[in-house]
Amino acid sequence: MQELDPKQIARERAQRAHPALVGLSHWIHANPELGYSETLAAGWIAEWLEKAGFEVQRTFAGVDTAVAGSFGPGPLHVALLAEYDALPGIGHACGHNVIAAAAVGAGVALAGVAQQLGLRVSVIGTPAEENGGGKIRLIDGGGFDGVHVALMIHPGPADVLEPAVLAAETLRITYRGQAAHASAFPERGINAADALVVAEVAIALLRQRLRSNDRVHGIVTRGGEASNVIPDHTSAELMIRAASQDRLAGLREQVMRCLEAGAVATGAELSVQAEPAYREMRHDMDLADAYRRNAEALGRTFEGDDRIEFDNFSSDIGNLSLLVPAIHPVIGIGGDAINHTAAFAEAAVSPGADRAILDGAVALAWTAIDAVTDEDLKARLLAGGLSGRRRRQATRRAGSGCAGGQCSARSRAGSHKAEDASRPGTRQDRPSPRGRRRQPAQQDQQQ
Repeated sequence: MQELDPKQIARERAQRAHPALVGLSHWIHANPELGYSETLAAGWIAEWLEKAGFEVQRTFAGVDTAVAGSFGPGPLHVALLAEYDALPGIGHACGHNVIAAAAVGAGVALAGVAQQLGLRVSVIGTPAEENGGGKIRLIDGGGFDGVHVALMIHPGPADVLEPAVLAAETLRITYRGQAAHASAFPERGINAADALVVAEVAIALLRQRLRSNDRVHGIVTRGGEASNVIPDHTSAELMIRAASQDRLAGLREQVMRCLEAGAVATGAELSVQAEPAYREMRHDMDLADAYRRNAEALGRTFEGDDRIEFDNFSSDIGNLSLLVPAIHPVIGIGGDAINHTAAFAEAAVSPGADRAILDGAVALAWTAIDAVTDEDLKARLLAGGLSGRRRRQATRRAGSGCAGGQCSARSRAGSHKAEDASRPGTRQDRPSPRGRRRQPAQQDQQQ
């Protein structure tokens, strides 16, 4: 008797699960949880996978709100990545509920063909993508050891095959001055708010010579306590982004000089704490080509005028992509709402988002099937090889950047001292910038 087509089996399993997957997406959406607090979402995903016959690990790789479920004999091991953290104030305005449901759906779809194809499929719940580096912690904890392929989708207004995923780093900035009565004794104060203003102006002037996909943005988290008191303590949070880790290091130096200017001008003391850096994404060419064929077979399109494309963002899958062949396509949910807005949070439970769950699950499952049935691709993946030009540049450990992730710098009245300390399990070496088939516009063609 002739065996059924694995892709048809996978599609039918995803279609049967789709109504319940929409329910999962909407539950997560209705109960937004910030990074490393996603107990409900992680629990629901674990329950889903257990009922589907997966072997499930909670508190995975030492991270309380990470979860992993595995099914099938291998030898090829495909990981489907589920994100489920929300944004403060606006909930699931990046649509991570859709990511989680599509990953679970792809896992359920592949479970029906894993034995037939010699595939091990893992659905790995990765918390705290927005600002906590959950995947970095999972890398350091061995959560991706033995994985040959990492696949995920991310919702956006329109489909994008290889979005530009930038290297990024968060800097937590503090100025310390001297309080004084703002009217009676202003000359006795050292104004920490003025230091922050000087730094912000310097950064604004820096922008005229930044490259086209450099980014510097942030918020003031403490600006003073009362208008009649010279502020002795101010703080801010900045994010810096660039096309590569090498470029990010240069941008950080420029931004640090702007921050130091505030200390020099006012006499305040500056301290800077850096979070673990996100690396730039290295899309695997062969897997991206397979995903495109599969998405187009489902009626998706990557071309067209007047498209709103989610591009030039950052994600901790970049760190993973330097170790494991990976893709991170954007799947369109329609409309003109853009990510990280209240309107997009509303769109993340729209009919377009619900359809993206099914299309994303099937496209990911079919891409995994292509990976295990294409003998050349399978051989490369089993050998641990990254595709073509990306392999030569991704030979170093992909953990934290900013010289390791935990950094501090202090400056007072022109005196500057910087101290950098590496995070355990990571290396500071940085790969050279790599090319992408879909280059964003840039001044010097460096990615």
